Amino acid sequence: MKPNDLVEYEQRIGPSIKDPLTGTYNHAVFQILFSQEVERFKRYGKPFGLLLIDIDWFSLYNRRHGPIEGDRVLIAVSQAIAENIRSVDTVARFWADRFSVILPETVDTAAVEVAQRIQKAIFEQSEDEITVSIGIAACPNDGIERAALIAAAEEALQQAKRLGKARTFARQHTPEKHNEEPSTILVVDDNPLNLKMMSSILKINGYSVLQAASGHEALHTCQKFEVDLVLLDIMMPEMDGFETCRRLKTQEHTRMIPVILLTALDDAESRLQGIEAGADDFISRPPNKTELLARTRSLIKVRHLNQSLTNVENVLFSMARAVEAKDEYTQGHIERVANLAVSIGRALKLSPKETKALYYGGALHDIGKLGIPHEILNKPGPLSSSEWEIMRQHPEIGYKICLPLGESLGFALDIIRYHHEKMDGSGYPYGLKGKEIPAVARIMAVADIYDALVTDRPYRSGMSREKAMDIIRSETDEGKLDRRITRALEDLLPASETIASSIGA
Repeated sequence: MKPNDLVEYEQRIGPSIKDPLTGTYNHAVFQILFSQEVERFKRYGKPFGLLLIDIDWFSLYNRRHGPIEGDRVLIAVSQAIAENIRSVDTVARFWADRFSVILPETVDTAAVEVAQRIQKAIFEQSEDEITVSIGIAACPNDGIERAALIAAAEEALQQAKRLGKARTFARQHTPEKHNEEPSTILVVDDNPLNLKMMSSILKINGYSVLQAASGHEALHTCQKFEVDLVLLDIMMPEMDGFETCRRLKTQEHTRMIPVILLTALDDAESRLQGIEAGADDFISRPPNKTELLARTRSLIKVRHLNQSLTNVENVLFSMARAVEAKDEYTQGHIERVANLAVSIGRALKLSPKETKALYYGGALHDIGKLGIPHEILNKPGPLSSSEWEIMRQHPEIGYKICLPLGESLGFALDIIRYHHEKMDGSGYPYGLKGKEIPAVARIMAVADIYDALVTDRPYRSGMSREKAMDIIRSETDEGKLDRRITRALEDLLPASETIASSIGA
């Protein structure tokens, strides 16, 4: 029922739609108008507020002063409410001494301001004799269904009463803030009404929202903008949600973006298909607002954590490359050693976790050389004993640099710290022996020595592959290197001139 229709209806039906005492709309009309406001939100995504206003200690006032004075209070309160709301707002007598106010296109913070204005006006007009408590609910923050919103307003009103008379209460809804910029969510749905409703919920909760009406448009948007989460409808023409999700998860730029599939289908087969496509979570349609926001917050936190770890790792890798820039004789060393170590690890059937550590450890194993003076790193000849003492500090320096990222690097920390240890205890910095040295560090030791032998150094040219292997075999026979690892290296070398150019660890 539109406002003009309501006026016409009132003219035809007469005063029956109004409360005879206060002249406000009655409860039945309130329910009609409130239902229409809920439907308007679902269709156009327009937020609104609901106030439940209760006169404090009214029954006691009635007993003390009589029903006539009680009726005068009800009339005065209804007039004060009407004078402090907009013409588009609606006040109704909810029942007895309670009033309701519908506030179209009003967010929760604005609803609180209206409530406080009403409260102050009643307080001042009655010269502190009459006060009201007010409970506030907001759509969509407190729900998107009529019953849920009324229940939320009732709960808020009871909380206001528990706090004492003349109180206003609204549940706090804190927008997501991870950085200075709000998180960006892409909503993908071919139904414009669904797009509006979902976008409204997210915007009110502090998110930046992008929209796409198809799978193809979603893929293009993710390539063009930095997206933190994708809410993806499954039932779309041309490219459905499963295929869109699959493509997002197979592209390097978008594979780490969390995807929530929205669907009316809740059967096991659909969820299995979504899991196979790489979906991170599922929400049944129509979505429960509380569940939607909870799952959104959780996945965005994971997204930002991954981004933080990636940023720190990128800094460390940049620092490792700075070592190469500092040491003119080791250009490309970290990449070659990392790839060779990964190939050896795979040949020895190490776990994926250990293989990944070999790559990270290979890239970062010499990062401690940042603390070694330039003249020692690039000295054109053998180092003196004092210079060697300084050089031997680089594993421990590197370990301390990378330690804050220990949870992410895992076994790679062992590589950084122990890659110069030898099986017979003659290595440094701790003189560990045999299996005291982690397997990944033993692998890195072999890969590092091999690359150092075949690479030009300040005091010599790089050796041939055959001569380098002769030296490695000799050190193995002397008990310095792990024989199983040197054999794996020997088996790998003839296979290809380039080893493990793509690791995917």
